[in-house]
Amino acid sequence: MKILILGHKGMLGFDLMLKLHPANELTGKDIDDFDITSPDDCRDIISESKPDCVINAAAFTNVDACETEKERSFDVNALGVKNIVEACKKRNVKIVHFSTDYVFDGTKNSPYTEKDICNPINFYGQTKREGETFLHALSQNYLVIRTSWLYGINGRNFVKTIMQKAQTEKKLEVVNDQIGSPTYTKDLAGAVKLLLEKNQTGIFHVTNRGHCSWYDFAVKILQNNNMTDVTVNPVKTEQFVRPAMRPAYSVLSNRKLHETTGKMMRPWQIALMDYLDLERFKNTITAS
Repeated sequence: MKILILGHKGMLGFDLMLKLHPANELTGKDIDDFDITSPDDCRDIISESKPDCVINAAAFTNVDACETEKERSFDVNALGVKNIVEACKKRNVKIVHFSTDYVFDGTKNSPYTEKDICNPINFYGQTKREGETFLHALSQNYLVIRTSWLYGINGRNFVKTIMQKAQTEKKLEVVNDQIGSPTYTKDLAGAVKLLLEKNQTGIFHVTNRGHCSWYDFAVKILQNNNMTDVTVNPVKTEQFVRPAMRPAYSVLSNRKLHETTGKMMRPWQIALMDYLDLERFKNTITAS
């Protein structure tokens, strides 16, 4: 399959390039190559690449910045999707797009399914939901993958932030009343590969298995790095004043993925260990 990956230099795009090669003919484009907010740019790269499938891993993902840069975030996360859809319509190109657990309000006390009603409580979630809406309205050949709490080798993420802070701070405060599912981009990319091979369309929730709070996640990160001299204190969200609200519970159900493909995602604890082993190996190579 000829696949065009938009945002291929980003954290998720990096792992998609690795996972989908060499079985597919891949082309990567990023912010230096085109402007997703420009209909002409989107039309040009689709025309030039002539893909069978476009994977959109380009997004404005700074949740707090979305509250102050509303026009830019909407242009990228919503209108950018519309631009891609319209550029693909004539060729009936399949579109794979990534959305978020933040399309939900967090008031449910069991994992969200693909059929649950969306009700985002921050502007980031609103823009991602609008992107989904454009896909549903304008395309009949799309795959929306909602995921959560991403981390990966190529990019900034919560895991790296905790490890960096632990180098200089021996007491950390992390919220313990936001619950979700940490997801390794390597595992997410593997699920994308499987869904493409099975020619699936529609909406799928894909995260690593299990759930935790950000506090639990931070504790496990430090434990796996043997940073026993660092104390993590659990705190409430209300103690941190941030521009964007976060859902208290945003766990996504992987049942549809499992029933459709037979695949069970790895538990988040196992995926985290794999990621940290790779980070340590990378750091060893860099040091030598």
